[in-house]
Amino acid sequence: MLKNQEKIEDNKIQLEVEVAAPDVDTALANAYRKVVKKVNLPGFRKGKVPRKVLESHFGPEILHEDALEELVPPAYEQALEEAGIDPINQPEFELVQVEEGKPLLFNAVVEVLPEVELGEDEGLEVEQEEVEVDDLQVDHHLYMLREQNARLVPREEEPAKDGDLVTIDFKGFVDGEPFEGGEAEDYSLELGSHSFVPGFEEQLVGVKPGEEKEVVVKFPEDYRNEDLAGKEATFQVKMKQIKEKQLPDLDDDFVKEVSEFETLDEMKTDLKEKMLKNAEEQSKTKLEESLIEKITDASEVKLPEVLVERQIDRMMSDMENYLRQQGLGLDQFLELSGKTREELREQNRPEAEKRTKANLVLDAIAKKEGFTVDDSELDNKIAEIAEAYNDQPERIKDIIDKQGRLPSIREEIRIRKAIDLLVEKASITMVKPEHKKAGTVEEEQKEGQKEEQKEETGPNKADNEAVKDETTEGEKNIENEDR
Repeated sequence: MLKNQEKIEDNKIQLEVEVAAPDVDTALANAYRKVVKKVNLPGFRKGKVPRKVLESHFGPEILHEDALEELVPPAYEQALEEAGIDPINQPEFELVQVEEGKPLLFNAVVEVLPEVELGEDEGLEVEQEEVEVDDLQVDHHLYMLREQNARLVPREEEPAKDGDLVTIDFKGFVDGEPFEGGEAEDYSLELGSHSFVPGFEEQLVGVKPGEEKEVVVKFPEDYRNEDLAGKEATFQVKMKQIKEKQLPDLDDDFVKEVSEFETLDEMKTDLKEKMLKNAEEQSKTKLEESLIEKITDASEVKLPEVLVERQIDRMMSDMENYLRQQGLGLDQFLELSGKTREELREQNRPEAEKRTKANLVLDAIAKKEGFTVDDSELDNKIAEIAEAYNDQPERIKDIIDKQGRLPSIREEIRIRKAIDLLVEKASITMVKPEHKKAGTVEEEQKEGQKEEQKEETGPNKADNEAVKDETTEGEKNIENEDR
């Protein structure tokens, strides 16, 4: 039972716990029956050493470990329940008294969620973009679909042009010396993809199959390889093959071939509806993220290091899974990026601290409002998950239960209520989305390729890393699983 609880520092609490003397005697007797089976003493058969002889020879402490294993866990759990606290880390135990005929006394120092000083959450002012999907956006998606189904037709005589897929051999030199990672054979490259050092692809436009070309570029000043950063490099390039993309005609026949629709108009209508729904979800997500950021910035809380470290662990795990999907291990990525695992963890720390604080603030809002989750709400959420997987709710619930994830889903629903409350109380101003200068679908596609390249992660461009215009955006994990 809990004798006393005391806040000793920040978010740490010391629990003084007592277990009744009869329970201690029973546990010591059980421990004796277990230990005596393993003891050999001259003059006694194995397992037949009397308890007083055993304790006299080895000391009463020989029984303490097994007795404490029996007594402490349930007593600790009962003390937590009586104290009404939920620890966020393993406790530190201090044994005060364990002796036959007397109560067991021990202290447990536990770390709990810190107190949050919530900022004002009434009438938070935010902007939300109005949702628009125009014909150019639909056409862009259709263009991408044609790109995915394009035929690659070899060209023997005509020179390379932007958009062609070329096969090249190259060897790079800096200050007249070849450098590591600057050489490849039969390398495939799409001209205009902006995946190499700036200026490299542009200089291959106009080169015919079989011709050689000297390409001179300058590595960016912030290039990840410090040995190459800001330096001029010369590449000897041989054009081996040129293939031209031939896009299929955008007509009903193409639509039937790549989709379940019969006509182009049907596909456009369906695509526009899906894009509109996706845009609405994105607009809502941005609004919620803005509100969470505002209330988090306005609130005060001392972050427990254990929670920050756990968040970093999750981010590292997410990144490792992402890299694995790209066919690259974390150790390989670290080698390519020139970082250690600890450096990468520290790089993720600011974002981990931001997420940890946001989660604590949302939890505090949910506690302040008294939000709970009943079984019907949990069942409704399970039904949504089952529908998404086209499965039966009972089976999905059984799987989640066996995985031990039902409590986390309850918590997700509870935190969702806190987010919905922020939206309900917010002062929202609808704004028109920013419009870029209108252009053709092809121009939009090229611009989109450039933007995608800026955000592309290192693992997506792992071939010949030394000559590629690397970014490290992939190291920023924007998934916020905890919300």
